[in-house]
Parts: sequence; C-alpha cells; structure tokens
Amino acid sequence: MLPAPLTDDDVPAFWRALGLPGLVDVHVHVMPQRVLDKVWAFFDSHAEREGTAWPIAYRWPQAQRLAHLRALGVRGFTTLLYAHKPAMAESLNDWARDLVRDEQAQGRTDLVHSATFHAEDGVAGYVERALREGARCFKVHVQVGGFDPRDPLLAPAWGLLADAGVPVVVHCGNGPRRGGHTGLDVFGEVLTAHPRLRAVLAHAGLPDFADALDLLGRHPGCLLDTTMVGTPFTEAFAPLPPDWAARLAGVADRVVFGSDFPNIPYACAEQVRAVASWAAADARLGVPFLRSVLHDAPARLLGG
Repeated sequence: MLPAPLTDDDVPAFWRALGLPGLVDVHVHVMPQRVLDKVWAFFDSHAEREGTAWPIAYRWPQAQRLAHLRALGVRGFTTLLYAHKPAMAESLNDWARDLVRDEQAQGRTDLVHSATFHAEDGVAGYVERALREGARCFKVHVQVGGFDPRDPLLAPAWGLLADAGVPVVVHCGNGPRRGGHTGLDVFGEVLTAHPRLRAVLAHAGLPDFADALDLLGRHPGCLLDTTMVGTPFTEAFAPLPPDWAARLAGVADRVVFGSDFPNIPYACAEQVRAVASWAAADARLGVPFLRSVLHDAPARLLGG
C-alpha cells in the first residue's frame, strides 16, 4: 500500500500515485457567511456542551477555502447547505445556485450545485425548481432541522429526487447527539417508501455504523459517506466496529468520500488517511477501493 498523507500538502501526491485525476468530495459545506458564522459559533461552544473542544481548522474567507480545496486536488465538491427552520431553504438554494453560476462564468466547474429542503408547505415546488435549475445533489439534516423525515409534507420531495435520480446526503443518524426524529430505523421507513431514492448516509450513520451497513444491504440505492469516520477525533466518541473494513468489502462501490470541510477540527489529510487505513486492513479492498472511494464512486454519483 502507498504511504498515506500526513498533511494536506501530501494529498496531491497520494492521489496521483493512485492514478487518479483528483478527489471528489460529496460532503463540503459552502454557505452564506452569515449562516456559516452561526455554525462555527455552535462548534465554538462544543466544549461547554460535550466537554471536547472543536476548533474549526479552516476558519478562512470563502475564496481561501475554495482555493485550498483546489490545491488539494478536489476536482468536484458539493455546496451542501441545510435549513434549521422553515422559510429558509428556498433562499439558501437561490444563493447556492447563484454562486455556482458565478463560478462557472469564471471557468470553474468543480462546484456541484447543491440544494436543501425542510418539512414545510410548498417544499415540493421549490425542490422541483431547484432540480429544474440544475441541482445535482441535496442535503437534509434531520437533527438540525428538527423534523420527521417521514412527514407527509416531504413525500412529494422524496419522490421528485427518486424520480430524478439526484442523490441526497442525509444526516439521519443519532450522532453526535440524538434528535427527536433521528435514527436509521426512522429514515429506513423513508427508503422503504421510496426505494429508488439515492440516499447517502452522512457520517456512515454515526454512531450506528453496523446498522448503516445493514441498511445498505436492504436498499441497493443507498450509499454512505466517510465524513469524519475513523479519524482520531471521532474514534474518541464513536469508534468503528472491529470488522468495519471486512464489512466494507461487500459494499465497496457504495462508499463515497466526504470530509465535512471546512467545519472539521483537524486537517483534511486525516480523512484520507482514515480511508487508506481501511483499504490496508482487508486484502479485498486495497488500491481499487481507494480509487473508488476517493474519486470514481462519488464522481459517478454526482454525474461528474
């Protein structure tokens, strides 16, 4: 196996050695600064709530953040947003659409137009509009949004995404803390009702990793992302099961790279290193798994 990157500066050499054109990251947050400031303030108080500090590693202006992703060789990345209350999602979607258009006008096509939604009246209408305007990925945060993903208001939205084949990254697990409507069993009911939905389980369903893999076994269109999984920070409170790498062998082409940039308390290289450790832990994974997770599977998912 190739030596895993120790720092962000090492990442480009790593993917080049794998014969890849770069990385594709399905879990990057690009938000209006006023929204991102509130997200960062939440993490700044993490030590008070949880006893563990969460320093934002990339607390930089947006232009610097995007430049860093490109320097890492991330050739495709989402602009994931999420709404914490009703009457917010549609304006976030418009902001993300305009950002992608501005970047494209300057010849940069690596941003993946992303959108979000909340359980509210009119949700189907603005989801349909976002799809019509080119959204290639959606994000739903059940915990932060505080809504039930099985809400009848959302059935048309889930159906639109299933029909369009557009993936949705869903934070539905019980970590880092349980919410009123979190749980893989809860979201499993959505998958049963919409079997063609291309749902990506954010953070691999953290902390219920085994349950997430079981869900993939029952729903062929379901995937999981690597976001924060297996890093030393996360292992301290949500350790992976001992058979993690062995179980990944059965769903290797449905694991996609995610970092949670810029809101992570460590360097992006740590996530790449975690994925590399899984590849090295089972002979059925190895370099083909790394190529798939870091580029091929997420590029295929996002249509890039």
